[in-house]
Amino acid sequence: MAWIEEGNSSSVASLGKEKVVVFQIVEAKVLATAVKQLKIFAPEIAKKRKPGQFVVLRINEEGERIPLTIADADAESGILTIIFQEVGKSTIQLGTLKTGDSIADLIGPLGIPTHVEKIGTVVCIGGGIGIAPVYPIAKAMREAGNMVLSIIGARTKDLLILEEEMRKVSTALKVSTDDGSYGYHGFVSDVLQDVIDEGTHIDLVAAIGPVPMMRVVCNVTRNKNIKTIVSLNPIMVDATGMCGSCRVTVGGRTRFVCVDGPEFDGHEVNFAELVKRQRAYLDQEKQALEFFQHQGGACQGGKS
Repeated sequence: MAWIEEGNSSSVASLGKEKVVVFQIVEAKVLATAVKQLKIFAPEIAKKRKPGQFVVLRINEEGERIPLTIADADAESGILTIIFQEVGKSTIQLGTLKTGDSIADLIGPLGIPTHVEKIGTVVCIGGGIGIAPVYPIAKAMREAGNMVLSIIGARTKDLLILEEEMRKVSTALKVSTDDGSYGYHGFVSDVLQDVIDEGTHIDLVAAIGPVPMMRVVCNVTRNKNIKTIVSLNPIMVDATGMCGSCRVTVGGRTRFVCVDGPEFDGHEVNFAELVKRQRAYLDQEKQALEFFQHQGGACQGGKS
């Protein structure tokens, strides 16, 4: 087991001659179908974190490095909140952790924080799991004195998260579902178009969610020349700008999401390239998930 001497450790436990950082989970909660929330004791990160930043964690020594946006943090209690969707081997395994368990590694806060100032009317858009990272942005923008119009959506009602939390930090909130099971029947981009068509003056749009959603939102705002920022979550490995895995093309230039982002001008992002890069390891991800679900000859989840 490797030595870990990070200054952002929550506690240090001895194991023989070695020291092991322990990031304890103080609360594990199910928010929606396959969507989990973990509150982790990480006082140094909680103290320094700002809206828009993220962490990278490993469940154990053999684990994959997982980048996750910080959904919330309490500097006084030292509690960090992360929200994630179980979509692959690592996130499914992360979802098995319970209150009292610990995470081996947790580094952060990483990335450039959201630029927050009083600018007027800000529309915060969250799609699916993207509602989690847009929440601290909406909260900060409201605290800065802006009018915050929030739009959140999901494929269906069972996947909608943080509705009440978003309502509390927003001047007004609109909710949509793709299947019409709750709120407006349609996409968040449709709701945004309605807001624009009503003649609402918008100074900034912050959109976070699946790549197709962010691309459509940017197409809507481009036509009206409304400044739009998006938060990108591509494949990421070292999160220091060295490996190049998270590179994206923005405004014709290569940028690294881990150190140059995660937020960029949505009108300049090459979304087509981003989609291709996100699919680079689909076969390996599928194999890893199948191995995890059937390790030891027994099915750990899904169909046998």
